Amino acid sequence: MKSQKLPQTDSIKELAEFWQTHDLTDFEDELEEVTEPVFERKTILQIELQPQDVEAVRETARQRGVSDTELIREWVLEKIRTALGKS
Repeated sequence: MKSQKLPQTDSIKELAEFWQTHDLTDFEDELEEVTEPVFERKTILQIELQPQDVEAVRETARQRGVSDTELIREWVLEKIRTALGKS
């Protein structure tokens, strides 16, 4: 008789912790086939910037309370929307 059910979470950390202490075969009757991707694939694009530009990005991101990566992504998406005539 099982005492636990599968966790209902999207947290990778929580799932990893759960499976560190449980065996998949104990839950075979609760599993279902997945036909669509679980994780959305993203493409990484690298850009080269001058050190002073990197520092400006980091300072702007810090002031806004976001990471430099999040800030650059936001800026790029804004430019794409503008170029495509979307708001």
